[in-house]
Amino acid sequence: MHPKWPHYSYDHRRLVVISIFLFFLFCLLIMQFYKVQIIEGEKWAELGRAQHEHLVIEPFMRGSFFSNTSVKQGHPEDEQPFVVDVMKFHLFIDPEALPIAHKNEVAQKIFAFAPLTSLEEKKKILHSFFRKSRSRKILSWMDRSLKEKILQWWIPYAKKNKIASNAIYFVQDFKRSYPFSSLLGQLLHTVQQERDQVTFQNIPTGGLELYFQKMLSGTLGKRIILSSPRHPLDTGRIIQDPENGADIYLTINHYLQAIAEEELKSFIEKIHAKGGWALMMDPYSGEILCAAQYPCFDLTQYQKYFNNPLLEEHTRVKAVTDAFEPGSIFKPITLAICFKANEELIASGKAPLFSPQEKIATSNGRVPGRATPIKDTHMHNYLNMYLGLQKSSNVYMTKLIQRVIDRMGDEWYRKALTDWMGFGVSTKIELPGENPGKVPTPGKLHPNGKLEWSLSTPYSLAWGHNILVSSVQMIKNYAMIANGGWEVRPTLVRKIVKKKRSGEEEVLFEHAISVQKRRRILSQESAKEIVKAMKFVTKRGGTSPWADVEGYSEAGKTGTSEKIINGAYSHQHYISSFIGMAPAANPRFVLMVVVDEPEVKFIPGMGKSYMGGVCAGPIFREIAKRSLQYLGVVPDDPFGYPIGDPRRDSKKADWMQEVGEMNELYRHWNGGGM
Repeated sequence: MHPKWPHYSYDHRRLVVISIFLFFLFCLLIMQFYKVQIIEGEKWAELGRAQHEHLVIEPFMRGSFFSNTSVKQGHPEDEQPFVVDVMKFHLFIDPEALPIAHKNEVAQKIFAFAPLTSLEEKKKILHSFFRKSRSRKILSWMDRSLKEKILQWWIPYAKKNKIASNAIYFVQDFKRSYPFSSLLGQLLHTVQQERDQVTFQNIPTGGLELYFQKMLSGTLGKRIILSSPRHPLDTGRIIQDPENGADIYLTINHYLQAIAEEELKSFIEKIHAKGGWALMMDPYSGEILCAAQYPCFDLTQYQKYFNNPLLEEHTRVKAVTDAFEPGSIFKPITLAICFKANEELIASGKAPLFSPQEKIATSNGRVPGRATPIKDTHMHNYLNMYLGLQKSSNVYMTKLIQRVIDRMGDEWYRKALTDWMGFGVSTKIELPGENPGKVPTPGKLHPNGKLEWSLSTPYSLAWGHNILVSSVQMIKNYAMIANGGWEVRPTLVRKIVKKKRSGEEEVLFEHAISVQKRRRILSQESAKEIVKAMKFVTKRGGTSPWADVEGYSEAGKTGTSEKIINGAYSHQHYISSFIGMAPAANPRFVLMVVVDEPEVKFIPGMGKSYMGGVCAGPIFREIAKRSLQYLGVVPDDPFGYPIGDPRRDSKKADWMQEVGEMNELYRHWNGGGM
C-alpha cells in the first residue's frame, strides 16, 4: 500500500464501490426516465392511449334534394324534401374487454334482440367476439328503439359482471330515406349502404347523387371513445366536428311529378307497352318541372336492379341517356329551320323560301338520290304549312327542305341543326351519361364506308329520320318555339345552399333567368306561325284529336318511328311520342310523352295502337289537364269538350271556325273527306 494513501479496510472499500455503482444505476434510471417522459413522451403516451382509446369517424349529414314548391303561385313554399338522412346506429364490440366466459352469452342475447335469419351471418358475428381486436362492427343500420332495448339489458349486465360498460358501444350514422317512395327514382338515384373504405364517403349509384357528389358530401368528424372499467359507457369526445353537405333545391315539383308518374303508369300498363317517360319544361326558364319514367326505380332495392341486366335499364333517365329517331315530332323543327332561312334571305334582300299559306303540290315525292319516292300515309295533292303539319306530311316537309338545300346548301342546313337547334351537342343538363345524339356530317364516312350525308339525307332529316336525338333536346327546341324564339338551357337546379353550424345559409348557386344572356333563334312572328300550325294537330282532321286537353287550348305534334333491332328497322317495335304545349297562346309548360314499344294492334275508332297520336296523345292530355288544374291556370278553351260530344266542333268559337275553314280548304284542294 502506498504510504500516502489513507488506510481503508476491505469492507469500507466495497461499500464505496457499491455506492458508486448504485449511483450510476440511478443516473441511468434518470436518463431513461428523461428519455421516456421527455424525448419519447408522445410516443409512449400514444401507445398507452391506443390500448384504451378508439378513434371513431363522426359522420356528416349528406345534403338533401328539395321540391320546387314555388311553381304554383300563392302556394306556401314549405320545404318538401325528396330525400332525407335519418339517424341510424351501428353496434360495435370491444372483444378484448369482454371476458371469454361471457362472450357466447352476450352474442346470443344480441341475436335475440336483432334476429338474424342467416346461420352464416350468426357464425360470422360470433367469430368477431373471439378476434384479437379492440373494435369490431357486428350489426349495421339499427334504429333508435332497438339500440335502447340493447342498452337497457346491457348496462345492468355489465355492472353485475364487472365488465367495462363500453365493451359494447354504438356509433351513429345517417341513411337515405325517401318520403315519396320510388317517386323520381331514376333522377335521384341513391348511395350504397357501405361507405368507401379509404375516404369513408358515400358511394352514389348514379343520377343526381353522382352528379352532385362533391356538393352533397360534407366533411367527416372524429370522436375518441375511451374503453376501460374506470370510464363506463364513455361516449367519447368529439375532436373534430363534422360538416354537413349542401342542400340542392330542384326545379321539379313533387305534385306534378306524382301526376306524371301516375298517368304514365296507368296508360303504359293499359296499352301493354314496354315502358315510357314524360318530360315537362317551363318554356321561359328551361326549368324541368317533372321527369317521370315507368317502370320505376325503387331506390330501397337498388341492388336488385344492378344485379339484373333486365332491370338495370330502368335505372337510366331515358329522356337524357337514350337517343332515337324522332320521326314526325321533328317536323316543327324543320319548319323552324325553314323560317330561319326565310329570315336570313329577307334580311339580305332576297325572296323568302316559302310562306305558310303557299299552296304546294305534294302528290309527287320524288327527290334526288332516292330510288323510291317519299310517301305519306294518305296521298295529298296540295297542302300549305298548316295542313302539312296537321296531316303530318312527309312530302310537304321534303319539298321545303329541297328549297333549303337549293338556296342555302347542305352545310347551312347542318349548321342550323347543330349550332342553332343544338342536335348532336350536349344540353349540359345536370345528369351523368347524357347522350348528345347524332347528326350526319357531309363528307364523313360511316364505319361501313358509306357517306353519312348522301344526296338524299336532307330529305329524310326533314321528317325525323337519319338523325338521333334525345328527349331533352327535343323539348328544349319546342320550348324555344313556345316562348317566342328564345333559346333555353334545360336545368334541374334552382339553387344550392350550404347550411352552416351557426345556422346561417350560404347560397352556392342560384339559377337566374337573364334575357340579355339568351340567344334569339327565331323571330316571334315565325314562332307564332309554327304554334298556330301545331294547334290544328289536335283538332278534327289532325293526327291526334285524342291529345285535345278539355277546357284548354294546346298545340303539339305526334311522332312514330321504327326501332332498329339487330341492325334493321323493325315493323313490330316502335318509339311513339307526342310533344305539346298548353295553353297554346301563353304556354305554362311544354310536355313530351314517349312510349317505348307499344303493343301493335288495331283499336276500333282510333286506329293503329302504336301511332304516337293514339298511344302518347292521351297520356299528354291527362297529364296536361291535371297539371294545369293544379297550377291554377284559368281554362281558355270553353269548347274543349270530350271526344264524341257534339259541342266539341262548335263553330261558335273563332278558333273552331278557323279549323273548319282549314278543313274546308283541304277538301277543296284534295277532294273527298279529311
